[in-house]
Amino acid sequence: MSAAGPIHRAPAASTGSTPPLLQVQGLKVAYGHIEAVKGIDLELHEGRITTLVGANGAGKSTTLLALSGLVKKAAGRVLLEGVDLTQMAPHKIVANGVVQVAEGRATLTTLTVQENLELGAYTRRDGGNRAHDMDYVFKLFPRLKERARGLAGNLSGGEQQMLAIGRALMAKPRVLLLDEPSMGLAPILVQEIFRTLHDINQAGLTIFLVEQNVRQALKIADHAYVIETGNIVLSGTGRELLVNPKVQEAYLGS
Repeated sequence: MSAAGPIHRAPAASTGSTPPLLQVQGLKVAYGHIEAVKGIDLELHEGRITTLVGANGAGKSTTLLALSGLVKKAAGRVLLEGVDLTQMAPHKIVANGVVQVAEGRATLTTLTVQENLELGAYTRRDGGNRAHDMDYVFKLFPRLKERARGLAGNLSGGEQQMLAIGRALMAKPRVLLLDEPSMGLAPILVQEIFRTLHDINQAGLTIFLVEQNVRQALKIADHAYVIETGNIVLSGTGRELLVNPKVQEAYLGS
């Protein structure tokens, strides 16, 4: 396997000082008169895991939906290596390399595991070896290979999460957005999912993780942001925030 992994788009050549791969500038999202995200700035750097943590209703999932073009932005810009994604349709954002794994997995339960994975590649324009890429997904998640011809609706919750991640990888993302991947999973499966995310990142993929399991998210993150009522209130490395007294008191029960 190459350093970037067989399924990931090749990173841009390094020029020494590396600008952000994805920039979020002054992002605002409103639902009617309620402003859910209030002008936040974020940066995702290539090959790193960045996490956004906070309480329920803080604006985490809304931020991801805005990056994916699934909710309308009231203000702000989203740039991927200078390409303005702000007003793009969701399918074009995917085609440009920003791919989301939705909260709740959203697998197509009446299709087989293999058909779900094949659908993940529908926006690809590279003409690459999709069978080779699917083999990579099966190596990451051997249980999916065992169930490839079975219906996705017969998978356990953990297996459906694996399928959702695998389907996203089939799109060959530059940036993988994950919304609450540990939700509803047993602790042993949570550990497995986070180990896999670490392995995918080590293979070169940039990850933006939204997660309520703050301890796990900060342990795996290179950089982290804390969002409260639509505002970014803290940022730093994952390790810095893991030992920050305010984060410990508010989110880690210590």
